[in-house]
Amino acid sequence: MSKDLTKATSILPSVFDDYFKPWKDFFDFNGGRTVTATVPAVNITEEKDQYKLSVAAPGMNKEDFRIDIENDVLIISAETEEKEETPTRQEYNYSSFSRSFRLPASVIKDKIEAKYKDGILKLYLPKTEEARKANGTRHIGIQ
Repeated sequence: MSKDLTKATSILPSVFDDYFKPWKDFFDFNGGRTVTATVPAVNITEEKDQYKLSVAAPGMNKEDFRIDIENDVLIISAETEEKEETPTRQEYNYSSFSRSFRLPASVIKDKIEAKYKDGILKLYLPKTEEARKANGTRHIGIQ
C-alpha cells in the first residue's frame, strides 16, 4: 500500500488507546464519563486498479459531507446540526470533523468517486495505467 495515502491524517494512532485500555477502564480516569470519538475511523485498502477509503460515519446524510482536493491532499469533512437529545452514554459524535490524506501521484484525481450507504462513506480512487501495470508480481533471480 502506498505510504503517501496514510501520511497526512488529523488523528493520532489508536495504538496507545488500545494498549492502555484495560487500565483506563479499570481506574475510570474520566469520572464515569465515556471518551467520545469525534473523528470517524477510516479503512484504506489498495487494489490492483484503485485505492478504496471507507469512512465509518453512522447517522449522517450524504449532503453532510464535503470532499475536496487541495494540491495533492484529499480532504473529507462534514458538519451537521447538533441533536437535542442527550445520550446516557456517548462513544461517538461526528457532528463536525475533517480528515486529510496525501494522495499518491498514481491516483487519477478527476475520476475519484464517492458513495454513502448504510453509515459508510466509500471513496474510490482509481490508479493510472502505469501504476496498474507496475503492481504486477515480479520474480527476482538469485545469483
